[in-house]
This record gives sequence, C-alpha cells and structure tokens, in this order.
Amino acid sequence: MEYRELGKTGLRVSEVGFGAEWIGEMDEAALRAMAKRAHDEGVNIVDCWMADPAVRSALGKAIAPERDDWIIQGHFGSTWQDGQYVRTRDMAKVVPAFEDLLARLGTDHIELGMIHFVDEVDEYRAIMTGEFYAYVKQQLDAGVIGHVGLSTHNPDVAQLAAEDGRIEMIMFSINPAFDMMPPSEDINTLFGDFADAGLGVDPSRERFYATCERNGVGITVMKPYAGGRLLDGNASPFGVALTPAQCIHYCLTRPAVASVLAGYRSVEQLEEALAYETATPEERDYASVLAGAPAHAYYGQCTYCGHCAPCVAGINIALVNKYADLAAMQDEVPEGVRGHYAALEATASDCTGCQDCEARCPFGVPVAQKMQQTAELFGF
Repeated sequence: MEYRELGKTGLRVSEVGFGAEWIGEMDEAALRAMAKRAHDEGVNIVDCWMADPAVRSALGKAIAPERDDWIIQGHFGSTWQDGQYVRTRDMAKVVPAFEDLLARLGTDHIELGMIHFVDEVDEYRAIMTGEFYAYVKQQLDAGVIGHVGLSTHNPDVAQLAAEDGRIEMIMFSINPAFDMMPPSEDINTLFGDFADAGLGVDPSRERFYATCERNGVGITVMKPYAGGRLLDGNASPFGVALTPAQCIHYCLTRPAVASVLAGYRSVEQLEEALAYETATPEERDYASVLAGAPAHAYYGQCTYCGHCAPCVAGINIALVNKYADLAAMQDEVPEGVRGHYAALEATASDCTGCQDCEARCPFGVPVAQKMQQTAELFGF
C-alpha cells in the first residue's frame, strides 16, 4: 500500500480507503472480514457518515481490534430521527448524534471531524459563522477531533472551504464524469444525466484542485465510480465502462488528492479496489478508454495520464503540465508550485520540440506548444 500526506494535517493516509457506506447490508462476520482484510492490506482511513445506530455500532466493533491503526472520518450533522437518516444543523440534534457516534465507534476521539454534506454556499457561510462551527471548534480544542474537515459535492462550496483556513481537508466527489459538471446546489443535477457536462474538467473544479494544492488542503474522494455507473458501459455517460483501478487512478492523478474511499458491498469489491496497488500501467490506464469513448471526450486537455512518456529530453511531461495548470490558475505563480517545478530534473525549457510525445497523447494535446508556454510562465 502506498501512502500520501493529507494536506497539512500531518496524517499519512492509504491511497485506497474504506468507504463504509454499504456496510448496513452486511452481517457482523462479513463486516469484520472486510475490515480485517482492509487493515491487513494497509488501508488506514475509514469514513463513517452513516447515522443508523446499528451501523455505527457494527463498524465500531469491526475496527475495534485495530482501532489505533485507523484514521476515522466522522461527521457532524448526520443524525438518526424516527428511524431514518436526517442531515441537520439543529444543534439539539447535532450534539447528541456526534456523542452517539463516538460511543458506538468505541472511541473518545476521531482524527477527522467532518462538517457533513454542505452543498449550498449560503449554508456554508451560516455554518462557519454560527453555533455549528463553534461546536466543531470546541471539539477540536478539546482534542476530541484532530482536524476539521468538510464534505461537499459542489465545487463552489469546496472552493470557499479550501480558501477558508479553518478547513484542513475536504471530502469531495471525484470521477471523470463528475469533473465535467458545472457547479450546482442541486445534487440531482450533479448526479443526473450529464446533459450539462462540458468537455474536459470544468474550470470551477480545476480552480478548486489548484487552491487545495496551493493551500495544503488535503482531499479524500467519495463516489469514485459515480455510484457504479462508470463500471457499466450501458449506464456510463461515456458509453464505455471503466474498471475500479482506472477510476481510482483518475482520482489519484488530481492535485491534492490523498485517498480514494469507495463503498464496498463485499470483500470481493474491496479486493477490486486493493488490486489498484499492484495493477500495471496498462490496467490503470483510464486515458485510452476515455479517448475512445463515443461521448464526452477530453480532447485537447491534459489529464496527466503519462501516455506521452518517454520524453527524449527526460521531461516528466505529465508532471510539468500539472504544475503549469496549477500555476495558470493564479495571478502569480505560487512559490510552492515554482519550487516543485524547479526541483524537476528537466523542465519545459528542455523541450526539443520534436513532438514525438504528441503522437502518443490520447487527447491530442499540443505538448510542444504547451512546453513553450510553460517555460515562459515559469521563466525557465
């Protein structure tokens, strides 16, 4: 298992995480087997947004033998009312629900305290200026949570959180289909028929990724398979199916992403995600599939897939393009990005203009031209 820094939290999280969304469908033995298998393979981060008391208790019991090895994402504002899940900002409900979460997970602290499911800009602002955030901050100061996070599907809300300074990490829905969608406060639009999808990554999402990278805000990923739609050629908006490894690799090539937390209904589905760590470059290759898809191609946009390699001048073209894109999103080149770019063994100015790489690019990116523009952007 490979591990990544989660922003500036100081936490190192496994690339493949444990999204526990579907564990309510499992019996105790199956859930314990899944948690143990994940732990034994090096998975160390689990998300628990679920409000059902029985599900919380079952997860707590399943991870109890290795609790100290787990980084838990637990949510403020996910409650169980009259036998069903309710997202709320009512502190009379939020406080006992969070206390219940700790009790049922069998712990007195969690590493990541998540402000749960904020998709409206006005709601975000109200949360951060009111009693909701005040309670979260109280738990942070008391050591009950280690770091403050937020979960959202809306890139406009995610952007505000990434700029805020009080939010240290964000759980965001990422996959190649969602990345083409413009911002919306209506989750049904974001997860709908993709009629509003553009070509390539929507600018608001590019801006969010760049801000997280610049500000050291870590990202954990939810919905990497788009609810399973990307794994089914008939349901996929691209008209072709991707594999779990390809979806995970797409997510992990986004700036600031540290861990991908898919939901698993069985140990077999967990194994499919774990197989990413030993997958070959060909098995991880999402770019060839997307480039050949009948719908919503990423033509002309670098997706950092690495097909352009090898470069005769030794340039890591995908990485140079990522730094260039991160820098281009700002009025001035961020010093952190400049530092990473300068540390490369070969930079854009080393490009010979041979264009050999362009023949290998699935998306028709004019690489030589982009290298010239990047050298001008950074000054070398």
